[in-house]
Amino acid sequence: MPHSHDRTIVTCAADGQVRHAQILENGRVETKCLAKHQGRAHKLAVEPGSPHIFYTCGEDGLVQHFDLRTGAATELFTCQPIKDRWSYMPVIHLNAIAIDPRNPNLFAVAGSDEYARLYDIRRYKWDGSTDFGQPTDFFCPPHLIGDQQVGITGLAFSEQRELLVSYNDELIYLFTQDMGLGPNPPDPGSPKSMNSDASEIGFSHGSVSSQSNMDADDKITPQVFKGHRNCETVKGVNFFGPKCEYVVSGSDCGRIFIWKKKGGQLIRVMEADKHVVNCIESHPHTMVLASSGIENDIKIWTPKALEKATLPKNIEQKPKAKGWMYRIAYPEDLMQLISLPRRRVRTESNGENSSTDRDLLQLILTFNANSDSSNEDDDDGDTTSQDDLFS
Repeated sequence: MPHSHDRTIVTCAADGQVRHAQILENGRVETKCLAKHQGRAHKLAVEPGSPHIFYTCGEDGLVQHFDLRTGAATELFTCQPIKDRWSYMPVIHLNAIAIDPRNPNLFAVAGSDEYARLYDIRRYKWDGSTDFGQPTDFFCPPHLIGDQQVGITGLAFSEQRELLVSYNDELIYLFTQDMGLGPNPPDPGSPKSMNSDASEIGFSHGSVSSQSNMDADDKITPQVFKGHRNCETVKGVNFFGPKCEYVVSGSDCGRIFIWKKKGGQLIRVMEADKHVVNCIESHPHTMVLASSGIENDIKIWTPKALEKATLPKNIEQKPKAKGWMYRIAYPEDLMQLISLPRRRVRTESNGENSSTDRDLLQLILTFNANSDSSNEDDDDGDTTSQDDLFS
């Protein structure tokens, strides 16, 4: 936590627990559980500059607000899908949460559908008298609106109030303030429709009525970053550089990818993990990166090369078959998945449905073993040494 003399740490994890750790004078660490999500909690967000306040989100769809001065959690809301999906998606399984550093009243969450949702904490009534679950803005690339096969694994805000969104089985997109879709997601039949009801919030889209059609199209088209692969795990995404000049992400191929934010040019690819790179965080003041993935260690990267490194060949690899965004861990998870309507398989008879269920079950039971072995030799043989630029 900021301004805590590096003695206060908050964590969340796959057990759903949100824990507060204090480092004592003798080096001993005391921790206590502040709250628990009913499912994995992949991400928390610390309010910029605050030694006390942070938020968490989890696969149960719950967003919680914490103030370490009280030691208690406030359950803000459970993220709901758009109305057309209520019948088969009771909640949005949340993977990511991020706070706008320029306006800490605003935070975004995202997970198992195509939308990044923006909320304003000022709309929450702390006496619980109002329903706070309605976003003030939605963000989504126009071509993904209505796509029920994608989800979001990572979010990040820049110091310029841009929103970076990483999709599973898709690409990374950069949204500016004026690219919001408004407080209500558009009809998938007209993805470029815009809504201006949220203009008073601050981080919302601006009016494009006075622009030409070409200008309007340019305005709602986010910058794209591609070359990495995000199919297998919950990967974060981040900005890098003193002025957020770069975008960084891990990949299923075990590499770190670095792009120029302006224009989306890929400038650096580094071998970082034998399997998958999930998390990349930058130092708050200097050009240092920390990365972690499937391996047990955390790697620290600093620039030292005298010559510019070359990119490996065949970076844009063919994506693997679409994997489950959420790995199956418990029998009840398995039964819930089987009971969900299949979007791509349509069968008529009960016999066909039963056969499909058995095939799906067999696929799930063998998924981990197959995926673990498939990563070992998935590289094209063109690797870049860690010593080329970073080590």
